[in-house]
Amino acid sequence: MGSSTGNGYRGPLWNELTADGHPLDFVGTGRNGSMSDPDNEGHSGYRIDQIAALADATLTRYRPNVVTLHIGTNDLQGASEVNTAIARLKSLVNQITADVPDATVLVASLVVSTSSSEEQFRGAYNQATRQIVSDAQAAGKHVAFVDMSSLTTADLSDPLHPNDSGYQKMADAFHRGIQAADGAGWLRNPAPAPARVQSGIAGKCLDVNGANTADGTAIQIWSCGDSANQLWSAYTDGTLRSMGKCLDAAGGATDNGTKVQLWACHSGANQVWQPYNGGYRNPASGRCLDVPGFSTTDGTQLQLWDCNGGSNQKWTTLTAG
Repeated sequence: MGSSTGNGYRGPLWNELTADGHPLDFVGTGRNGSMSDPDNEGHSGYRIDQIAALADATLTRYRPNVVTLHIGTNDLQGASEVNTAIARLKSLVNQITADVPDATVLVASLVVSTSSSEEQFRGAYNQATRQIVSDAQAAGKHVAFVDMSSLTTADLSDPLHPNDSGYQKMADAFHRGIQAADGAGWLRNPAPAPARVQSGIAGKCLDVNGANTADGTAIQIWSCGDSANQLWSAYTDGTLRSMGKCLDAAGGATDNGTKVQLWACHSGANQVWQPYNGGYRNPASGRCLDVPGFSTTDGTQLQLWDCNGGSNQKWTTLTAG
């Protein structure tokens, strides 16, 4: 909105980072604008809760090392949303840092507007944003505040959205934030991209049933494909993650036959998986990720079972990052 190229602040930010010598890959499920790398996860008109609803799946799929966040304008437009907007922003920042703990998160203040319904709340919201960032830093997280106060009403294309000069100023501010993060040693190489985990049973892959993200969704074998519910990442805390959640031994049980499911990540021992003898082993139980009875049937739910080196316990292992 308001950008003559459709690039928003991303185009000039790309140019500035390229001039710094950084290798770049913008990521996300959307593609907008005329720039050479238009990938992004910006959603015009979305509230904080709507971004939070898609954040887990997007972040665990793309594993970015920098996240830029300018959000809250639409929450301040409706009276019913204002009182809880700050709490939702804090929750979203915590969600992002949990999904990509090695990433730098740059949280911007809201730009000026000429909307009376938004403007009356913007100052208090921006002040609270500073505190959210301060609290996150105190907890050891790489979260920084980006000040957008250089924009004036002359930099707007409508009551809420910047024009090209406004987007240039936003890019400049995010660029300074990234430079500061780099100077502080916060920037890390991007984590390995998610990949399929193939079974020793030919043609079958580790799969989240129906691409469902509900806690308790079965983890199963399924014919290998290219869908997001077969893309997994190994994290340095020992978890295997897909769709924004963790591979989990149900109920923390350790017995043979314990079902394996998708569950919200919580740092429990039943969510730790170590490469072992060509597969994965849960150290808390001492048992391996197993396809029951060497089944070749799509939809067979996985389980814990005594490690035995069989093809039904063989899985391609991923590099943690």
